[in-house]
Parts: sequence; C-alpha cells; structure tokens
Amino acid sequence: MAYALCSAGAASVFSSSAIRRRLPLVGAFCMLSFGLSNLCPTLSSSLKTGCAQSLPFVSLLRSKFSTQSQANTIKMEASGNTVPSIVVYVTVPNRDAGKKLAQSIIKEKLAACVNIVPGICFCLYWLQVQTDSEELLIIKTRQSLLEALTEHVKANHEYEVPEVISLPITGGSIPYLEWLKNSTRD
Repeated sequence: MAYALCSAGAASVFSSSAIRRRLPLVGAFCMLSFGLSNLCPTLSSSLKTGCAQSLPFVSLLRSKFSTQSQANTIKMEASGNTVPSIVVYVTVPNRDAGKKLAQSIIKEKLAACVNIVPGICFCLYWLQVQTDSEELLIIKTRQSLLEALTEHVKANHEYEVPEVISLPITGGSIPYLEWLKNSTRD
C-alpha cells in the first residue's frame, strides 16, 4: 500500500503541469540558499544542520552560478545611487487578493515590483492544524518603507495576522537597484 501511495505521488510530482506549478519555487529556493550566506555568515563555516547552507550541493551551485561581473553588481553599502533594499514575502489566499494587494502596493509606490507566485501550500497551527493553498507575493522595496508597507498590508489583507517577512538585498545589478530606488517613494 505504501508503495502504491509513493508511486502515485511520484507520478503527480513529475507530471508536466506539476512541474510548471512548482518551477517558481525553484527560484525562491535558490535565492534563499545563495542568500543565506549573507544572512547567517557564521553558519557557512560550521555547516550547522537546519540551514540550507548545510546541504552538500549548495556550495557547488554557488560556485557554478556566482560568476557575477564586478562592473554590473554591487554591495548595497558601497553605492551612492542605491538605497538599502529588501525583499518582502507576503502570502495571500488567492490570485484575486494577490493582484488587488500588489496593485495597491505599487500604486502607493511602496514597492518597485511585486511578483505573484501561484501554487504555494501551507501547513500551520492556528487554533487547529490547517492545510490549504495560497499565493506568495515577492515584493522588492526600500528598507525604509518596511513599516509603511507592513501597515498597508495589515489594512488591506483578508487575514487577521498576515505574513510579512523581509530579507535584506545585500547586492545585485546596479541598474536594477537604481530602478528600485527611483520607482519607490522616499
């Protein structure tokens, strides 16, 4: 019986539509894997378990994909044309709620860009164990706008306690980071 469940599960995981739905998550995983060295530098030397850096393939991936050109990349604290910036994760119950919230965030110039990632599944404890689907908003903005963005999300979100989690952008493409600065309010 367990074999039948595993086989059926594997078939659904590897179907073309399942792969298309899960593909955006690969980008989020890579960002977290490569970005964690900047968030928890002490873990990279000790390789503690529970952190994506402890996975054996992360250093291989980092060496394969981190051939950034110094002329087109920047550390955030090194430029006068950019501002400290962040990526903010916010989950929403469905596509319509995500589009509505994303558009209001952009209209208020609280962010330069909002990506809507479909097909997120959550499992959490809120009065009881709950499992359901959501959409993930990946919001790129200035660090100085986090408080205003959080208040905007709380005022315009369906959830009683919406998820608002920020991660620092420690470097990147100079033109993109300049565009982020120029596309958001001061």
